[in-house]
Amino acid sequence: MGVSDVLVFCVNDGAVMTGWAKDQGVGGSIIKMLGDPRSEVTRAFDLVLDDAGPMENLGYPRCQRFSMLIDNGVIKSINLPGTPSDPAGDNHPSNSLVETMIEDLRAAA
Repeated sequence: MGVSDVLVFCVNDGAVMTGWAKDQGVGGSIIKMLGDPRSEVTRAFDLVLDDAGPMENLGYPRCQRFSMLIDNGVIKSINLPGTPSDPAGDNHPSNSLVETMIEDLRAAA
């Protein structure tokens, strides 16, 4: 479908992301695991997850679950599964998963 890169980033350091990539077996693929240890990208996209519920388990602010389609540097879509009652989007993450990205790709074509 013309996808050149799949970028996964989390509020973790490079060592954690490298370990996660190895565990998931994504080496040599279009999937790149990136760390955002100071939440700079997370803050720039205004996607900080700092709700009291998730913070109780996570310990410090993280990034909201999302998927984003970017075409030549232009954001074409952003999908956020979180709701006020489920800020982490754990109960219904489907609109940030691959099926939604495929729909976004088709719509952008």
